[in-house]
Amino acid sequence: MNYNKLTLTPSIMHRVTSEVAASTGHSVTLVDTSDDILKKAVKGIEGSLKRVVKKKFADKPEAGEEFVQKVLQNVSTSTDAGSAAQGADLVLEAIVENLKIKQDLFSGLDKLAPAHTIFASNTSSLPISDIASSTNRLDRFGGLHFFNPVPMMKLVEVIGTSATSQETFDSLLNFSKMLGKTPVSCKDTPGFIVNRLLVPYIVEAIRLHERGHGSKEDIDIAMKLGAGYPMGPFELSDYVGLDTMKFIMDGWNEKDPDNPLFAPSEMVNKLVAEGKYGKKTGEGFYKYK
Repeated sequence: MNYNKLTLTPSIMHRVTSEVAASTGHSVTLVDTSDDILKKAVKGIEGSLKRVVKKKFADKPEAGEEFVQKVLQNVSTSTDAGSAAQGADLVLEAIVENLKIKQDLFSGLDKLAPAHTIFASNTSSLPISDIASSTNRLDRFGGLHFFNPVPMMKLVEVIGTSATSQETFDSLLNFSKMLGKTPVSCKDTPGFIVNRLLVPYIVEAIRLHERGHGSKEDIDIAMKLGAGYPMGPFELSDYVGLDTMKFIMDGWNEKDPDNPLFAPSEMVNKLVAEGKYGKKTGEGFYKYK
């Protein structure tokens, strides 16, 4: 089955998720309130596809151009989320990590989307059950958490709540496989699997540095050469975004304030307050040109 997939808010994450979906034959509708943002998103997909084509079709430029155009035919845009939702089999959301905003969005779409439409959130930290509570389709609601860069990263965390039907969960697993991804089944717990292990690891590395037990450079080198990780914890936190790290830890700390793993980091709080989020702002733990 090929899905008519509605992607809400073409962030970088969902622009590339849409690219992957369109490349595997799914009809994708990108939705935003701004035509300019939508045009930039489609342009971004086209640019990314052309970079892929340069490598994949190096000896067959005509076949490469045909591939690009074929994929782009699967992508449409709309500034009317309600209208787009009416023709969707799957609504996949990747808007700002704010529970109230996500709930309001899904609450409105719930009244407009067909009864069979599955809703899914790409949240990395918010409980799926809390987001789903604003709808009347708890059995058709789940999580699809992709990882950046989406075209390269094979993993998708598929999250089911206690109310998610087996049919819905199986559909989300199958959709992930149709994108060429490897899905893992997750419970609706803080951080699911990857972030629940990864974020405390990164924060503990930061605390090690805060205590004066190692420089950030030495800690990064140690984890790359000693543990075989492709990036050290400080490099990784800059890549993820210190604002994102802080948001996740603050949310977990609010729900479980007695858990020392979720305690805030003074160093992260200071850098975020100074607007130093990492690679995206040009400076975090390290400086970037």
